Amino acid sequence: MSIVDVSLREWETLEPTRGSVLAGRTLEGFDAGRQLAERLTKAGRVEILELARGIELRATSFVGRFSLGDITVTIHPKLTGSPLLSLLRYAYGLRHLSLYESVGYAATRFTFQDLLVQQLAAEARELLARGIHRDYERRQSELATPRGRIDFNRYARVGSRARAVLPYIEHPRVEDTLLNQVLLGGLVFAGRVTSDVDLRAQVKRLAKILAARVSEKRINGAVIADAWRATDRRTTAYEPALIVIELLLRGEGVSMNGDVQRVRLPGFLFDMNRFFQTLLSRFLRENLDGCEVEDECRFKGLFQYDPAKNPQQRKAPAQKPDFVVRRDRKIVAVLDAKYRDLWKLELPRDMLYQLALYALGQNGPMRRAVILYPTMETAAREQAIVVQEPVDGVSQAEVVMRPVKLFELDELVRGQDPQAGKRRGAYAAHLAFGAAA
Repeated sequence: MSIVDVSLREWETLEPTRGSVLAGRTLEGFDAGRQLAERLTKAGRVEILELARGIELRATSFVGRFSLGDITVTIHPKLTGSPLLSLLRYAYGLRHLSLYESVGYAATRFTFQDLLVQQLAAEARELLARGIHRDYERRQSELATPRGRIDFNRYARVGSRARAVLPYIEHPRVEDTLLNQVLLGGLVFAGRVTSDVDLRAQVKRLAKILAARVSEKRINGAVIADAWRATDRRTTAYEPALIVIELLLRGEGVSMNGDVQRVRLPGFLFDMNRFFQTLLSRFLRENLDGCEVEDECRFKGLFQYDPAKNPQQRKAPAQKPDFVVRRDRKIVAVLDAKYRDLWKLELPRDMLYQLALYALGQNGPMRRAVILYPTMETAAREQAIVVQEPVDGVSQAEVVMRPVKLFELDELVRGQDPQAGKRRGAYAAHLAFGAAA
């Protein structure tokens, strides 16, 4: 069979119905594709089922593009165009630079990674236009007419030799620094990740300009960490580019056991759930007045092994809701970000059980845990499930599903008028405490 392109959106399922491109498809003869399908399914990235009638794809919160045998799968986010770009920039603190093609990101042919690559290209153009950072480099050499400081220690060792040169030390300012090497490596990597021919050409042109003055460094997690340590007040302009490079690099691998084992992916998959959590974290921290927002706070003592019945000496399971809101050091809200439109889709049992435990683990009369979920439906309203004592039906706790209306949030973060701050504060209070806040 010929190679086919398949497109779907997050949380969408494509079945091998009669007449569809997936009908009759198989991964027979594509050992690497079959192994990748097993890894993606096991890791919860994308569920890929090889059935008798063809291949079935079930998307989750991951978006991007990857190759599966003779099938190229593209998963698009539901939120596209300018709102997605605006919220992405806000969540990660990226600059509002003009993209090379002002409407390029809105076209359906562009994937999510193309959006990141366009942002990286804009960051690189800005850095090149203002002049890339140069730093001092210590060099030792020998010249008849030294330009730097004479190295008297070396001269004492070699002075007995009859030579017409002197050892010296100089500190020239060079452009071949770690930050510029990582920027070049990021552009080269972005050229491989993007699926758009024109965008790849733009990135390659920028990389060629930079390569004339900078040596290329292959990027990985350790190199990115070194680059972050090398930043200071003089190089803050590089931070947005480092963020984008890190996001692109993160989307290339499939984590099998947390972050311990990562398998390189022939393509790109980005976890929109992490993006949504980062977006809410910044919005709540900046706009929830009088409160302290703690990310991934560990609940202590919710589960404990009985010391007399723990022969393997195992650690108790840890529970970490995405956000804990405190006021005067007291917990006033427990929030969890779930990138699943619960206005249109059912609440999975594992999410319900998880949030029920968060609610039951609290003290006081109001034991409540809140799921914040994204939606583009203007009619979406808050929903609640009461956890009751099964015999007498007495209410024990409450799990609330509270919608985050993405178009409204986009307008709020863009707002620059005098009342914008007040509206953002009101919406942050609504997300944390509900309509009565």
